[in-house]
Amino acid sequence: MYEYKCVELRSKMFGGALSGDKLERVLNEWAAKGWQLKSTAAVDVKGRIGPGGTDGLLITFERQKG
Repeated sequence: MYEYKCVELRSKMFGGALSGDKLERVLNEWAAKGWQLKSTAAVDVKGRIGPGGTDGLLITFERQKG
């Protein structure tokens, strides 16, 4: 059995630019918790305040239930 975790990364969370180094840091943080990258998708992520959105990534991780 597996479980999944979806994480939204907004470009604004990283000062307007999502670089490879910043993405690598996020991936390594989740890997340290036992999660393995399953997929990524570019998305328009809705903001918490107001109708606007921002570019971002939806990252899906997978790990065995244990």
